[in-house]
Amino acid sequence: MAAKSSHYFAQGNTARGAHFLYGSAFDGLNKIFVLTGPQGTGKSTVIQSLADSLLDKGLHVQHFHSPLRSDELDGIILTELKVGIVDGRVCTGISDSGAGEIVYIDFKGALNNSHLRPEHIITIEDLKGKLESAYSKTYETFATALQIHDEWEKYYIENMDFSKADQIAQDLIEEVYAGHESDTPATPRHLFFGAATPRGAYDFIQSLTAELERRIFIKGRAGSGKSTLLKKLASAAEQNGIEVQVFHCGFDPNSLDMLIFPKLGTAIFDSTAPHEYFPDRDGDEILDMYERAIAPGTDEAYAAEIAGIKARYSAKMKEATSHLAEAEAIDSQIKAYYVAATDFSVVEKLHLQLESELNELIGSIQFSK
Repeated sequence: MAAKSSHYFAQGNTARGAHFLYGSAFDGLNKIFVLTGPQGTGKSTVIQSLADSLLDKGLHVQHFHSPLRSDELDGIILTELKVGIVDGRVCTGISDSGAGEIVYIDFKGALNNSHLRPEHIITIEDLKGKLESAYSKTYETFATALQIHDEWEKYYIENMDFSKADQIAQDLIEEVYAGHESDTPATPRHLFFGAATPRGAYDFIQSLTAELERRIFIKGRAGSGKSTLLKKLASAAEQNGIEVQVFHCGFDPNSLDMLIFPKLGTAIFDSTAPHEYFPDRDGDEILDMYERAIAPGTDEAYAAEIAGIKARYSAKMKEATSHLAEAEAIDSQIKAYYVAATDFSVVEKLHLQLESELNELIGSIQFSK
């Protein structure tokens, strides 16, 4: 039985700054409801409530989680309806997503401005400055960590047999895609399966791959060609008209960490820290890029140098996570002011308005069947 829900991120706090994939994730929908207004005005609560009620109706719901609070939702897609609902504060790229219709719903109207005294507004503006500073420190520290990671990769890149790595990619392309090619190029869908959060790395790999028949776990080291392999497979899939979901690295979005081929029932993903998993069922297999493409003894030859780099990298990642935790704490303070000033009876009216529109769409689909 197919899962009724799937879980993703479409925003990441990365070494290259705030990175958004909503434009691709929401591409091709018939309608998108964009909920505008500051944090604390009930948007995430409404999105979660709608997701729950739609799941109860037996519809498939795609959940898009917040990288700041992974238990909260920034958006959903109702798969059968081809309708999206998203927080306007995070949906960069939506206007270019090719949606048939974008409807803005203003949650700022639920604010009772008489509850926001002048001193509150001054405090909020001060907190917004501190929040921006905390995010800047997060991105700067992640960027430093990425530079250290590049040092780490260098030892393995210099000891890689590129012809072997190329052959691994070609063999996989021929094996996985054989008999599924189409003359019409496919448009990949770009997503994150995980994110850097204030509590460290978090991912949805296990749930996203739970229903797939085949999972290929790529093992290796930093710089052993895992992301390059995935990029070659993604490019070949696009050229050969094979549907593919392309999952970017939540630390460095220029790198890829996973591909899912929905119609082929197959996933291939980087299964190393911080998202390290091991085969545990039929259809699981390991592809070890270190064993197959890196000169034997590389680990041992550079053990001391790599240990030092790894320690510096871990320290920077821990520091960046602490800055992200600071951002969450500041955001919570801002949110508290808006929560206290929000008239939730107005929020409930907006909720019921959205629910009514969705029920009409559900009814029209059921009637057409």
